[in-house]
Amino acid sequence: MTDTSSLPTTRAFPTARPAGCPFDPAEDYARFRTEESLTRVSCPAGIDAYLLSSYDEVRALLNDPRLSSRAAVSTHVVLDRDLDAPTVPGSILHLDGPAHARLRRMLTPEFTVKRMQALREYVRGLIDERIDAILAKGGPVDLYQEFALPIPSLVICELLGVPYADRDRFQAQSSILVSTDAAPELMAATSQEVQQYIAGLVMTKMAEPADDLLSRLIQRGNESETPLTLEELIVLGLSLLVAGHETTANMIGLSTLALLRNPEQLAALREDPSLAESAVEEMLRYLSIVQFGLLRNATEDIEFGDETIRAGEWLVAALASGNRDESVFPNAEKIDLRRNPTTHLAFGFGAHQCIGQQLARVELQEVFSRLYQRIPTLRLAVPFEEITFKDNALAYGVRGLPVTWDA
Repeated sequence: MTDTSSLPTTRAFPTARPAGCPFDPAEDYARFRTEESLTRVSCPAGIDAYLLSSYDEVRALLNDPRLSSRAAVSTHVVLDRDLDAPTVPGSILHLDGPAHARLRRMLTPEFTVKRMQALREYVRGLIDERIDAILAKGGPVDLYQEFALPIPSLVICELLGVPYADRDRFQAQSSILVSTDAAPELMAATSQEVQQYIAGLVMTKMAEPADDLLSRLIQRGNESETPLTLEELIVLGLSLLVAGHETTANMIGLSTLALLRNPEQLAALREDPSLAESAVEEMLRYLSIVQFGLLRNATEDIEFGDETIRAGEWLVAALASGNRDESVFPNAEKIDLRRNPTTHLAFGFGAHQCIGQQLARVELQEVFSRLYQRIPTLRLAVPFEEITFKDNALAYGVRGLPVTWDA
């Protein structure tokens, strides 16, 4: 591991949200944005790093090719890998340069705006089916379990060619993989189980190609100069399966709760479903569910204002802080579903910006334009104070969302 003991540690990494304000990031970020250009922090996993918290700094960090993503999202929070070990083949989150670009080129055709728009009718049908089932069951129901989780799970199963009967298994497994406090033994065992499952799925697609993402990815690789190996396909499949439903499910649940706590904004969306597109962008900005930011490593010395970031030192791009930067988003602490669309940072930025962002947008837009209109009296079935949150997960959200409505 790179020795960063010489990096002065002045502050603890901000993790605690304000008391009574579960939608807001740690209060320290506002002070960091105004008082310090670079903040030296000691991260939960024992890594010392520079924390960048303003909108412009975060964008610059994520767009700088001198900063490697080899530790990707979470290693400053959960030290779950040897930082000096070679990057696993197929790990698109951790690779840089030509190796990353190769995988990105393979995947990009599957996530174009045109292809995602073609899914819209299918997504809308799934949403209406789930709403029908909820209404038939009657309240109260856990909207997270009965609606927020199934929608993206069904969609990613359809895309990858995963049997939907297996969804309960991979939902439970992915919740462990994105946890920050799961026992190392459980994390390792779960990772191995998921990889074995994906390996079987990939080998089935190799032998019997179908009309799905994995089959097309295999074919596209075979037609290239450097075909994708089995190991690469397993890792890519795992990344897509976990990321493809975990983040969107959390956004659906957390957005619904935030809108229920802001009834004027919810009423505006209910009365005018055409607001769905801007509403999705605003809620992505406001909630920033990748709550601990993105970790990067300097591959060479970098001048940053009056400071020099040395090769080998770590930096964290605080997405949630950048998305609350008042200089870019006036009244950033407020939800404004009519806010002019300024590029937010919820999907990251630069070469590693989330490849599935257009899919997430389609899913969220359809939820926002259907759920609150079809169940106009939707409300919490328990006091707000009883809702529990995923403070220990890389993707922030609610653990459950009991709701009811007028029959």
